[in-house]
Amino acid sequence: MEKLKSNRRDFFKTSALGVLGTMTVPIFFEGCSDSTQKDKKLRDVAVPEILDKAPDGKPLKAGLVGCGDRGTGAAVDFLNAGNGLQITAMGDIFKDKLETSRKILQEKGHNTPPDENCFIGFDAYQKVIDSGVDVVLLCTPPVFRPMQFDYAIKAGKNCFIEKPVAVDPVGARQMLISGKQAAQKNLSVVSGTVWRSSKGSIETYKRIVGGAIGQLTSAHVTRFGGTGWHRLREKGWNDMEYMMRNWINFSWVSGDLLCEQFIHEIDLMSWFHGDVPPKLAKATGGRARRVTGNVYDFFSVEYEYEDGFRAHCTSRQINGCDNVTEVMLFGTKGWANCKGGTGEIFNLDGSTSWKYESTGSDGLSNAYVLEHVRLVTAIRTGQPINDVEKQVLSTLLGIMGREAAYTGKNITYNDILTSSLKLGPETYEFGPVPGIKEEIALPGVPPKV
Repeated sequence: MEKLKSNRRDFFKTSALGVLGTMTVPIFFEGCSDSTQKDKKLRDVAVPEILDKAPDGKPLKAGLVGCGDRGTGAAVDFLNAGNGLQITAMGDIFKDKLETSRKILQEKGHNTPPDENCFIGFDAYQKVIDSGVDVVLLCTPPVFRPMQFDYAIKAGKNCFIEKPVAVDPVGARQMLISGKQAAQKNLSVVSGTVWRSSKGSIETYKRIVGGAIGQLTSAHVTRFGGTGWHRLREKGWNDMEYMMRNWINFSWVSGDLLCEQFIHEIDLMSWFHGDVPPKLAKATGGRARRVTGNVYDFFSVEYEYEDGFRAHCTSRQINGCDNVTEVMLFGTKGWANCKGGTGEIFNLDGSTSWKYESTGSDGLSNAYVLEHVRLVTAIRTGQPINDVEKQVLSTLLGIMGREAAYTGKNITYNDILTSSLKLGPETYEFGPVPGIKEEIALPGVPPKV
């Protein structure tokens, strides 16, 4: 892996991470007694309040870039976040995707943009951003995120950016630069790692960071699920159209499953551990059942941290197997299951010391809306929020684990920060995509040039 001349310490001093500073929630050490932890003194942990609905204020016009299932869902979630919200422009590289999204919005009772504000093609994002919107929802496949985010911030737009925020180190560094520029312009940016907006996860976070299980020593993070969707190549499709319509199965477009899906659980682990980078990742992975593309369908990654904390993160996307999703944290005084949207804390003897009691209206679907409540609230109150650096870190963790598995080599965080690795073609246009094939990375075997 080719590297740039830099080092980890200098990077943090000079990058957007250093300029923006850490965004970790402040902790106050006065100490208080939690009624659910009768024999434990927990530190008070200040967390931002998330309203159930954004406050009323000036009408906000949003443009949707990327009209697939997640983009359509994000548009609906934005519209449900408060009053006075509209989708006034839409863009996608495929007309059928845009029209399907438009139809879904209409069926849900929402107004949709007129024809003149619906744009098709690889440059559709520019037309959406330049159409007079206040907010941009960036929901295309992640390879396009750095380019589109850069354009949106230069145009002075507040942004919702779906996860992951890049597929390679070059893109991740561009995201940091654009995130810094957003902060300088007092723009708000919220990204789609949904559990940071979940009330159940926030309540669990308060207790873990407050000391409920003592000093964190390790984590075991698991997401086992079924095989993702795929598209077989159809007659008449050129290379680019095939890869775009089957994007989740190509590493250069999606980042592979560590970045594209498992990032949710990796992000939770990173958040609870303080959003600090690991020093090293070692990993294995492979492909057993995928039928298209060049991604893996299972990974096992171990992240080592400077403080001795170790996190084992394992994911699988194969049908017909037992499924489970858990984010287990272990500490000197107990352990916890912090899986998204809920949480349960255990004493060392295995007894439950605290459990989040759901109200029934605070699950995953509500957390998706609350991401947009946070964004709209920040805009309307004039108190900008910006979580770019956290999402770049979580994205880099995914890239780091992926490259360790692909190469069979231990990858340091400095390797990823300074790598010149850039995935995908130099230009995006329909036609042949030279040099990219459905070839699986083989650990221990140098990639073909």
